[in-house]
Amino acid sequence: MAFTVSDFRDLIQLLEQHPDWRTELRRWVLTEELLALPQMMRELVAVQGRTEERMGQLTARVDGLTQQMAQLTSRVDSLTQGVIDLTQQMQQLTRRMDDLTQRLVEMADMQLRMGRDLEYLKGHDLERRYRERAPAYFGRLLRRVHALSNDELLTLLDTAVGQGQLSEDEADEILQADVVVRGRHREDGTAIYLVVEVSWGVGLSDVQRAAERATLLARLGTPTLPVVAGFWVIPEAQESAQSFQVWQVTDGRVTPPGVRG
Repeated sequence: MAFTVSDFRDLIQLLEQHPDWRTELRRWVLTEELLALPQMMRELVAVQGRTEERMGQLTARVDGLTQQMAQLTSRVDSLTQGVIDLTQQMQQLTRRMDDLTQRLVEMADMQLRMGRDLEYLKGHDLERRYRERAPAYFGRLLRRVHALSNDELLTLLDTAVGQGQLSEDEADEILQADVVVRGRHREDGTAIYLVVEVSWGVGLSDVQRAAERATLLARLGTPTLPVVAGFWVIPEAQESAQSFQVWQVTDGRVTPPGVRG
């Protein structure tokens, strides 16, 4: 027998009157999957809720991390600016140090030039003193001591060049001597020349020049003695003076060759 619309309406009316029949009807009409669907939806809703809660927590963590990254970025920017400022300060300090170094170098050069100038002036003044006071300084070596003037020495050397005893260059070398003294031997009265190199502190070059120039002047036929004079003689120059047979006069004290000053 066919199920009519009237029958369907009667069924609806019965279900309304007996709600408990609805569950039984569903069990017969719906599949197990459809029956389980409401529970699955409830579980899905619960899972969705938990997911949203976790997503909220994750979002909060990401926001916190983003804030921390922003703070870190700000600190890095501050540090970078600090490094830039420090670099600029170091560059400025380096420039100042370069300027100071340059000034110190210039001052050192100036002091060196002043020292050289002072040494030259001191030496020049000492030469003048030995020339003007030759008898006082060399009186223990010779009698009738006389320091030759430039004109006297030039006349003597011109005659020697004219007679072939010296070359022009050799005469010029003798003219460079600080002091040339003429006198007499204290015992036999023979004529003697002294070729004197004067220096505040006598060094090796002074000893060598005195010996070389005295050897040249001795070609004129008159005995000639090399002499170095000053306030002190360095130890190396003392040894060299012994080797070259050079007399030493320091602060008025005469030291013959072969004797340490």
